[in-house]
Amino acid sequence: MVTIGEFSRLTHVSVRTLRRYHETELLVPASVDASTGYRHYGVEQIPTAQVIHRLRQLDVPLTDVRRILGSSDPGTRATLVADHLARLEAELDRTRAAVTSLRRLLAPEPAPVHVELRAVAGAEVAAVEDDVAIDDVLTWYAGAMAELDAVVPEPAGRPGGVYDNALFEQGAGHVLVHLPTTDAPRRGRVHPVTLPGVELAVATHVGAHDDIDVTYGEVGSWLVRNALAVAGPIRETYLVGPRDTPEASAWRTEIGWPVFGVGVAPGGTGGTDRSGRTHGTRRSAD
Repeated sequence: MVTIGEFSRLTHVSVRTLRRYHETELLVPASVDASTGYRHYGVEQIPTAQVIHRLRQLDVPLTDVRRILGSSDPGTRATLVADHLARLEAELDRTRAAVTSLRRLLAPEPAPVHVELRAVAGAEVAAVEDDVAIDDVLTWYAGAMAELDAVVPEPAGRPGGVYDNALFEQGAGHVLVHLPTTDAPRRGRVHPVTLPGVELAVATHVGAHDDIDVTYGEVGSWLVRNALAVAGPIRETYLVGPRDTPEASAWRTEIGWPVFGVGVAPGGTGGTDRSGRTHGTRRSAD
């Protein structure tokens, strides 16, 4: 038996923390002197104290700590810890994404965004579509694209997505991902769709999607400066993505904002620098 001070030195857990563990019944001392209230611990409690301390450092909830300590099944304990680590990794990914966006937003001289006006003809595609919550888009997209890849082995172009305005405005909306093909099959969720022709303001996002919202904002600012009204759902085209290379810095995603009444000649383009000056070929709106 050792005193709480000695136990603290042996475990590298502070006396204050040990008292809190006692109060919450995570780690009850082997004995407590009835007259003095002094706590004493058995040396066999050292590993338990260290496990609790590690779990709490990882922000494992108290209920899960109790379940881990109370389980005699190594598999159950491992599953509980793995589930919490997965939650931590997801939170870390969100933190990294926020840091990436902030660094780009706070850069003293942001890289200029180039926007071009483009007339896109209608196209036949093989598609998977559904109503999706914005937090589930990445998981849903991965499954949908895997299904498309399985039934369209030789697509006629790059994959893309069409994202309903409600997805961004309300947190859930219609999403359609597609592969261009001249003979779209009907298999599982895959079915043929005809995408209508549209006029787009297009910019290319470089790199991972952690800060793609910044590029969205830059394109939106350009549209406002040029007094162009946004029309239908946003389109994305994945020129280079995770399907092509794990190197995120090589990814290239075209963001296309449909616009009203631009009147771009077929094949014509227009672009800007960051000042908002336009250049390129247009035709007059009818």
